[in-house]
Amino acid sequence: MLLRKRFLLLALPAALLACAAQAQDKFIVLASTTSTEQSGLFKHLLPQFTQASGTAVRVVAVGTGQALDMARRGDADALFVHDQPAEEKFVAEGFGLERRAVMYNDFVLIGPKADPAGTRGNNIAAALKRLADTGAGFVSRGDKSGTHSAELRQWKLAGVDLAAAKPAGYKECGCGMGPALNIAASTGAYVLADRGTWLNFKNRADLGILVEGDQQLFNQYGVIVVNPAKHPHVKKDLAQGFADWVVSAPGQAAIASYTIGGEQLFFPNAGR
Repeated sequence: MLLRKRFLLLALPAALLACAAQAQDKFIVLASTTSTEQSGLFKHLLPQFTQASGTAVRVVAVGTGQALDMARRGDADALFVHDQPAEEKFVAEGFGLERRAVMYNDFVLIGPKADPAGTRGNNIAAALKRLADTGAGFVSRGDKSGTHSAELRQWKLAGVDLAAAKPAGYKECGCGMGPALNIAASTGAYVLADRGTWLNFKNRADLGILVEGDQQLFNQYGVIVVNPAKHPHVKKDLAQGFADWVVSAPGQAAIASYTIGGEQLFFPNAGR
């Protein structure tokens, strides 16, 4: 009996350490766009998921292009991004299991409230054409993010060929949304931003929303679980648990409940 008690006393710390190690392993790496983090959404959303599931989420917030590259290398278990054509290509190439719509918001053109280039309205193509014609300062993310991809599409619709010649005031920062807004604020330049990051942005200086409401500015977000057939170490079951939760009724309600100053930042639309 004494030997048995001694054995149990010795075995108990080992068992506790094993349980602790198992708990520490219950996490996923989520590669995501900077807008989901810089808007404050993840600080609101992820604790609710962790409480419901017991799974922690370690976010790597980069541009959507970089997030997709991370997942292609097997450096993430799941993606939460906003460049639908690139996401669909990722899945078609076999790197992702399925792309599921989660939520949307919109892009807005931010610029000096006085609007010296005369862009104000609800037509983004006309606004960018004005920026090109006047040579007004414009800050591009230039980082292959979802916002950058959207911006490039808008310039194309405006009839501006950036490959041939960039407008006089066009500058690429190779940076995230927050830093791009900071540059615009300090230089009095224009910038295309997602509404969520703008609403959470504190250093606005003399900037304001000048163009909004154009259907071309619709901004859809999707979630994808990385394919374990490409990378066997991917935590497929835990990642699938996250993907299932954000499109479930509780996850969608959590997204809808995130507001700043009474204004909702993201609109759930799972199943779209």
